[in-house]
Amino acid sequence: MKIIIAEDEQRTRQGLEKLIGSIEGDYQVIATAANGQTALDLILELHPDLVFVDIKMPFLDGLSLIRAVRSQSLQTEFVVVSAYADFQFAQESISLEVAGYLLKPPTREEIEQILQKISARLKRKHVYPVQEQLSLREKYPEAHPIILRALDIIQSGYAGKISQKHLAGDLGLSPEYFSYLFNKNIGKNFSVFLREYRIEQAQRLYRTGECDRKEVPYEVGFSDPKYFNKCFREVTGKTPSEYIHDCEKFD
Repeated sequence: MKIIIAEDEQRTRQGLEKLIGSIEGDYQVIATAANGQTALDLILELHPDLVFVDIKMPFLDGLSLIRAVRSQSLQTEFVVVSAYADFQFAQESISLEVAGYLLKPPTREEIEQILQKISARLKRKHVYPVQEQLSLREKYPEAHPIILRALDIIQSGYAGKISQKHLAGDLGLSPEYFSYLFNKNIGKNFSVFLREYRIEQAQRLYRTGECDRKEVPYEVGFSDPKYFNKCFREVTGKTPSEYIHDCEKFD
């Protein structure tokens, strides 16, 4: 796995490079960069598999760097390593489909886990090319601003408990009006949309192998695996086992 580290603090940059080098596996830091513009130039030239990127950097910040690389249709994975435990940064990172968001200083265990997860992704790229997934806002650009806010909450919080009643209350609407507005803008009711979005994320997890298969239902917001299996079949036409088999038979 070819890795680039984009970090403006020399001590942190060198420490992360040393940490990666201490982990067993085919992991090679091929370049480092002290600012976002240099990192972008290196990424476009070297096409790394993975970039560890800081949020705050000179010339080009981390999120802008990720957007710039995404615009070039490269399949590079990103892990954000930041000193900022800020929900807005985390939410923006989620919308850009980063592979991880780690707080400084990352531990050896955190780095090892993220490298293993991305290795699993890379093994499947020849069968399931990684395509940029549009954020929900990008899928529904004409939606009402309140519904766009609801989509942000769904995208960042689908793994937890989300109810139409509480979401409507958080947005300052009655459940009835929220239901009407959501259906009008999205073309399906809230509960159907949330279920289908969660199953879509489950399919992604099965394809990429980012977590243990037994944990997938819980990772996408289901507390009952049997109910998850029922919903998965209703949405995809296959059981999870059948879907996994289809994913693996070409490996």
